[in-house]
Formats: sequence, C-alpha cells, structure tokens
Amino acid sequence: MSATSVTAASATPGRDLPRPRRRRRRNWTGWGFLSPFLAVFLLALVAPVLYALYLSFFQDKLIGGNRFAGLANYKQALGDAQFWSAFERVALFLVVQVPVMLILALAIAMALDSARLHWAPLFRISIFLPYAVPAVVATLMWGFMYGTQFGLIGNLDGWLHTTLPDPFSSGLVLPAIGNIVTWEYVGYNMLIFYSALRVIPAELYEAAELDRVGPFRVIWHIKLPSVRGAILIATIFSIIGSFQLFNEPNILKPLSPDTISSYFTPNMYAYNLSFAGQEYNYSATIAIIMGVATMVIAYLVQRAGTRKREA
Repeated sequence: MSATSVTAASATPGRDLPRPRRRRRRNWTGWGFLSPFLAVFLLALVAPVLYALYLSFFQDKLIGGNRFAGLANYKQALGDAQFWSAFERVALFLVVQVPVMLILALAIAMALDSARLHWAPLFRISIFLPYAVPAVVATLMWGFMYGTQFGLIGNLDGWLHTTLPDPFSSGLVLPAIGNIVTWEYVGYNMLIFYSALRVIPAELYEAAELDRVGPFRVIWHIKLPSVRGAILIATIFSIIGSFQLFNEPNILKPLSPDTISSYFTPNMYAYNLSFAGQEYNYSATIAIIMGVATMVIAYLVQRAGTRKREA
C-alpha cells in the first residue's frame, strides 16, 4: 500500500463513526416499545405499592391530623389478635385446600392424557368450564346451594326427612369455601398439568414400551418428573391465591354473618378497616405485611422446588 493511500485512509476514518449512534438509536427504540408497558406497570402496580408503604408509616390523630408514626402500625399489627386469627385461618386453608386441589387436578390431567378415557375433549372442556364462571357468580350459586332454609341442603332435608350438617356452621364454613375454590380452579390447574404432559417426548413412551414398563412406573418415572416444573408453578399460584382469599368469604358473609366475621381473612380485615373503619393507615400496614409474607413463602417454595429439580 502506498503512502498516499495510507494517508487517505488515516485522514478519512469517518466510515465507522455513525455505528455507535445507530446502536444508541436501536436501544432507544427498544425502550420506546417497552414504554407503554412500563407506564402501566409503574402507575398500576409500583405507585400503589409505594403509596401503601407511605401510608403505613403514618397515623391519623384526633389532634394534629395525619402524623408520622414510624413502625407503630407494624407493632400494632404484630400484636393484633384479629389479624393473627385471620392469618392462621388462611394458612390452614392453604395447607389443606391447595394439596387437595392440585392432586385432584393432576389425577384428572393424567386420566385425560392416558388415551384410555372416552370423550376426553368433552371431559376436558367440562372440567375447565367452571374457571370461566366469574367468582361472584360461582360463590352465589354455591352459597344458595349451601342454604339449609332455602337451598339444596334445605330441600334434601325436606325430601329425606333428615338434618344434614350446615355448611355455614363454624366448623364447616372454611371447608365449604375450600370446596368452592377447588371447583373454580381445579380446571385451570388441570390445564397446566395437561399441557405439560402433552409435550413429553414420544421416545420416552416408546422406550418404556420396549422395556415392558407398567403404567404406574411410567407415571412415576416419566410423567411426574416431566411435570414437576408445572406442579411448582401451580403451587406458587395457589399459594398466592390462598393468601389473597377475599371474594368467596366476603360474598358469603350476608348468608352466614355469625360464622364469617369482618376479619375472616387478612384481605377482608384490611378491606373493612379501610372502607368501614376509615383506618387507611392501619389497613395499608396489614396489606404490606401480607404482601411481604406471601412473597417470602412463595420464594421459599420456589427455591425448594428448584433444588429438588436440580437434584
């Protein structure tokens, strides 16, 4: 290469200069596509959480109005017997209802995937259909069936001349709510498990057939390990839903005012504190505590499930 060409090349280095600018434009273009979601995310999720956190550090005084109270609301909540009663109730609901619902959904998904069930598409849509029913409608429907004076239980008592247990009694109201939630969401979880079963490679079944492996060993060694991730996801969703329990007991409360109190669940307690008692600061504190508790428990379950998958 001649000295003239080298001088020309060194004097005109601008060919590659626009590239960083184009790269910056591409980056801003990506943020532009994300901006609608980010705006909704910040306004609909982040801002309310930050505002609730802000409210939780204040107390409304008769003299002086709304004043900074530090951690006083949190200390009050940790010593609140009504809050702990509600928390223990949803914890019991979680421990009993979630395993029953997930095991039932998994069994139904296994039956639909077995290729031995006639009219499988009809059964699949029939089991999933309750999830399409709004929670308010489903709760009202079951609530009137539970009625001993006007509903299905009352009619059965009249026809059979017996006295069936009252689903709205203090010992049965929580299982009655669990039955409604299970009826609503078993189809949703079934669909998660069924989708995971449908993507299992056919080669695994062919190898099991060549080895003359029985159906129960296929379930234990092929199907269950393959849907472990789906089980973990459904478990986390169910845990979050259990701690957010609100619609069903709140709708059933007029039908059973003696057994469903205003603090039956933490969400009901926070709702009634805010809208009935005008205690916005303490209500925000209850909501923040439940949000943190739900997040921690869901995280621990996720870590435990991930470790088992890696092992």
